[in-house]
Amino acid sequence: MRARTSGILAGLCLLGSLMATPALLAQQEPVEPAGRPNFVLVLVDDAAYMDFGIYGGEARTPVIDRLARRGVMFSNYHSSPLCAPSRAMLLTGLDNHRTGLATIPEVLPPEHRGQPGYGMDLEPGVVTVADRLQAAGYRTYMTGKWHLGHGEGALPDAHGFDRSFVLDASGADNWDETPYMPYYRTADWFEDGQRTHLPDEFYSSEFLVDRMIDYIDTDAGSDDPFFAYLAFQAIHIPVQAPREFTDNYAGTYQAGWETLRQARTLRAINLGLIPESTEAMPLPDTMRAWSDLSAADRELYARSMAVNAGMLEAMDHHLGRLVEHLEATGQFDNTIFIVTSDNGPEPSNPVAELGFTTWMNLHGYSREVENLGERGSYAFIGPEWAMAAAAPFNLFKFYASEGGLRVPFLVAGPGIEAGRSSGAAGYVTDVTPTILDLAGLSHATEELTGRSLRGVISGEAEIAYQPHDAVGFEVSGNSALFRGDYKLVRNMPPWGDGSWQLFDLSVDPGETRDLAGERPEILASMRADYHVYAATNGVLDLPEDYDIHSQISINAFKRQLEFYGWQFALVLVFGIGLITGGIRWWLSRRPR
Repeated sequence: MRARTSGILAGLCLLGSLMATPALLAQQEPVEPAGRPNFVLVLVDDAAYMDFGIYGGEARTPVIDRLARRGVMFSNYHSSPLCAPSRAMLLTGLDNHRTGLATIPEVLPPEHRGQPGYGMDLEPGVVTVADRLQAAGYRTYMTGKWHLGHGEGALPDAHGFDRSFVLDASGADNWDETPYMPYYRTADWFEDGQRTHLPDEFYSSEFLVDRMIDYIDTDAGSDDPFFAYLAFQAIHIPVQAPREFTDNYAGTYQAGWETLRQARTLRAINLGLIPESTEAMPLPDTMRAWSDLSAADRELYARSMAVNAGMLEAMDHHLGRLVEHLEATGQFDNTIFIVTSDNGPEPSNPVAELGFTTWMNLHGYSREVENLGERGSYAFIGPEWAMAAAAPFNLFKFYASEGGLRVPFLVAGPGIEAGRSSGAAGYVTDVTPTILDLAGLSHATEELTGRSLRGVISGEAEIAYQPHDAVGFEVSGNSALFRGDYKLVRNMPPWGDGSWQLFDLSVDPGETRDLAGERPEILASMRADYHVYAATNGVLDLPEDYDIHSQISINAFKRQLEFYGWQFALVLVFGIGLITGGIRWWLSRRPR
């Protein structure tokens, strides 16, 4: 209780200090535009560490690969294990609990609702990188997934973006305005803070790039540089892509998930992304073996992974149209590109949830091989493919193992040393201070959690973090603390057991050899560091028997009751009436 109380007090104190920040922004003098770079921040949704071609993935991503060769590619960059916390950290440079997005609303237990740091919107006074750049004279644009709050005052227009076209939810259909899970009744899109609707002809990656180009072109005569945040839906559930992209991978995944996991691990070693000593955890016993699937299921799952790769290629293709446009308009050479993912691959198997197939049918979705990935279809890769995609690391999205946290990250553009890979530690909270530093606003980074990576990407420094620096993460109980080569980690059920483990990532990034028993002094020291992190940032303990996947189902069911409560009540009353009437009829027919 003492740790919980101190965490809440720390959070309240922090919020008080942040409330003064907008006033400071108002006093900030715009920086002269001459020589200041543009920024394009590209966030891919649920992309695994090796999903990009240059990281060893199967998908064709020539645009991202080209950008990586033009700049610095990181092999030791970590995000958080879930989307909204990652996005909050990315855009503010603050720990997720300091932003109000400690987790996502879909998995929030009732005990945490309304607590400091758990409001599920950006807290009052929290300032985004767009706020800071806008105050310094930048034009600021966003298209794509927001997921940092809903309604007036919680959307990008209230957080520093001049123009925005965004989805406020965790995901949606990529072909039309349809929700993707029972937690949502509708798929709500907003332009500049106002509810709007999608055009009849829509594919998410194409549209988001089109709208971003429109925003940039509207202000083409301005001398002010721009900040463009492009948050793709690819490759979040539902996984969808035009057939011409999916067909490129028709035979790529026929050998199954065990084979892919082995192949990716070997490629990562050969590319120098991980040490030769790396071993990859085998698939857990509770996962299915590829050979145990029926021929029909193998075809369905191989096609699902082909759609996943096709969706990545389609995203890269449309990102290429933005790059070509900037080249044609003479803006490319002065633009810094940052490309990364919010977390590791998505393991969910929604059709295993009670009632989900019925929900799919009611919303016009099917899951057939013939049109998988196309309009009206619903595809996902599931836990086995997610484990394979996360190679050479353990586990995936939701969890604090490397498979959930370590993701691709590259920076390219003016002032960035080209053609270099870096093994320096970097974290999602570093993106905002890095952008501000590159924009000449380094004085605005002092109160942030993260730190600038400018020295690393310019080639002036090898590292941004010293071996004694401790960096913590926590989302819904899944926790990690990095210090030098060591990582302290706790993964919650169902794929973890809730115990603390210790790994040396310099030789074992696959997290196969727990050192907790061999290095008790390091374990104790790092646990103490984690408790300091948790108390400082207002981390709350989870309720007893909390299960993140069960909580999703519970919260979705409650939302369905909110949406359709009167219909459920009507059906219930009608059913009771039928049963009562039937009983009365039966009793009336009995001989007396």
